This record gives sequence, structure tokens and C-alpha cells, in this order.
Amino acid sequence: MAADKQQITEQLRQITPPNASEDIVSLGLVDNVAACDGIVAVRLALPAEAMSLKDALSEQIEQVVRGFDPETRQVTVNVIQAATPTPQDEARETNPLPNVKHIIAVGAGKGGVGKSTVAVNLAVGLAEMGRSVGLLDGDIYGPSMTTLLGLQEHSAAGTSQLLRPFNVHGIRAMTIGKLVEPDKALVWRGPMAHGAFRQLALQTDWGELDYLIVDLPPGTGDVPLTLAQMLPLTGAVIVCTPQVVAQDDAVRAVKMFEQLGIGVLGVVENMSYFIGDDGKEYDIFGKGGAAEMAKTLELPLLGQLPINTALRANGDAGRPRRNFEAGDQLAEELMTFCRAVDERAAQAGDAQPTLSIS
Repeated sequence: MAADKQQITEQLRQITPPNASEDIVSLGLVDNVAACDGIVAVRLALPAEAMSLKDALSEQIEQVVRGFDPETRQVTVNVIQAATPTPQDEARETNPLPNVKHIIAVGAGKGGVGKSTVAVNLAVGLAEMGRSVGLLDGDIYGPSMTTLLGLQEHSAAGTSQLLRPFNVHGIRAMTIGKLVEPDKALVWRGPMAHGAFRQLALQTDWGELDYLIVDLPPGTGDVPLTLAQMLPLTGAVIVCTPQVVAQDDAVRAVKMFEQLGIGVLGVVENMSYFIGDDGKEYDIFGKGGAAEMAKTLELPLLGQLPINTALRANGDAGRPRRNFEAGDQLAEELMTFCRAVDERAAQAGDAQPTLSIS
């Protein structure tokens, strides 16, 4: 009787790659085995650094199979390159925040593009749509949520194990700006920023949330990497202004998220235009640059937000909900943006893998 799949697999445990402590089956390199009527097919999935071993391992597999069952008529070994795991793969397996349905990072390649303002209004806008929303100020070195959310008179509270988020404007928020002296400069190296971000994310009592919006610092440094390794993200929103220099940095941010295994939900063009007192529309920074970038990168344009005096004033006063109460073009543009993110998050959530691959 010809050898079956299970017998062949057990025989392959005789093969140990050079400098390895386990056999190819225990190492997970044997991706599939098929055996029928004396024909055996084995598929190996090797990491990129081990592809040089494919010929030697293929030869050993054929020798082992034929040695076990001399009547085997044909042995085929197919070698593929195993997918390189991303930081998000491990984060999805461990998921320390299982009660949060969607985690969305708001990022930008450079500072000064209104990223924090966009993050705050996205969180508040989603809450206005009836979603339960948390907002994490991940900008450890330059936290701005104290001002944007009007937290000056609020005091941090919690237990020795958990921080209690600030319940303001229909959302739950946490920022390191309320855990350190207001005027203190955080002169920290990377590991300290990593630890602070981890504490804010995992030791805050978020409860059950539809969304956790994470406002990231500008650039491609420690905090985005920590986020990718720690939390399973639904995706990222890229904030960009119309001018070319902002587009260049935004492209780098898109590539960073792709390298980390985080899907980009789309691009929002901030400071897209300005409407003067005369009612005319002025393109102070140009217009449509971020939209063109999104098209080039084959990403959705989630919205085009105007330069608006009320948006600035409400941010300075820590009253973001007023941006949605005016019933004017600003409120309309913000809700269009929030609905687009909500729709894209639902689509991305439906596309998330349901199997853990080891």
C-alpha cells in the first residue's frame, strides 16, 4: 500500500536544516503534503534568508520519501517564499484591546498640517453619528489634546492599575498632557516614549468602543512602530495639505504604514481652501494636491476640509462639538469626512483575516 499524507509528513521530521535545532515540520516549513497512488507532492514555504537551501532540502525530501516507500512513482517538491510577518500579524494574535472594534491611526509625514485637529474632529464627528469613541493622544512629545478638548480644569484619575479616560464632548479621551506638568518639556529617548505610549494605550479603562482614534506624532519614528507592534489596526488616515512639500512627506507616511502591515483607509486634504468675508473661495495653499496624490497612490480621498476661522476658534477654546452645530459648509465637510471614514472602516473590518497563521 502506498504511503499516505500523514506517514510522509512524519518521515519528513528526519530532515533538519543546517544550523537549525528543529526539523522542517516542527519549524513550520512544510506548507502542504499530498500523496495519492504513489505520487507525492510536498510544498515548502521558506523564509527569504533560507531560499538558498531549496535545492538541498528538495533532494533530501525525495530521498526520504523514496527510502520510506520504494514503490513511490513520483516525488515533486515545490518551494515558495514564505510571507514575511509584519508587526500587525503579532498584534492581531495578541490583541490587548478586544473590546475595541476599530482602531484608526491618524498620521502625517510632517507637522503643521492640522493632524491633531483632524483627529479630534473625526472622533467627535463619529460620536455625533452615534458611535462610541475613544481618542488617544499619541503625540508624546507635543500633546495638544489638553487645549483642543478643553481639559485644563479636568484632573487625571484612576487606580494603580488603570487610568480613567476624560469623558468630554461625547468621547473618552486620554493624553499625557494631563499626566505631566503642563509646561514641562518631555526630553525623552525612544524607550521612554515607547513606555509612555504603551501605558496610555493599554492602561486606560476604555471600556467597549466602536472606535479608538489614535493621534500620532508627525514623522515615521518610535510611536508608530510601537503602535503597529501592539495594537491591531483597522487602518490609517493620512492628513495632508495641498502643497507639494506636504504631499512628499505624506507619501512617506503611506509607505511607512504599508511596511508595518497597516492598511491606509484614505487621505484627507486639510486647509484645502478658504472662504473670505466676501464669500469668495481662495486656494491659499493651492487646491487638489492631496487629492491628486491620493489618486496617484490609488487611495480614496476621504474629504477636503477648509481653512475656517470657527474651526480655529473652537479648537483654541476646546469646544469641538460647535464645529458640528453650525449647519454651515464646515459642518457639512466634516460630516462628509467622518461618514467616509466610517464606511471605509466597515469595509476594512469585513476584510480582516479570521484565521491566525503561524
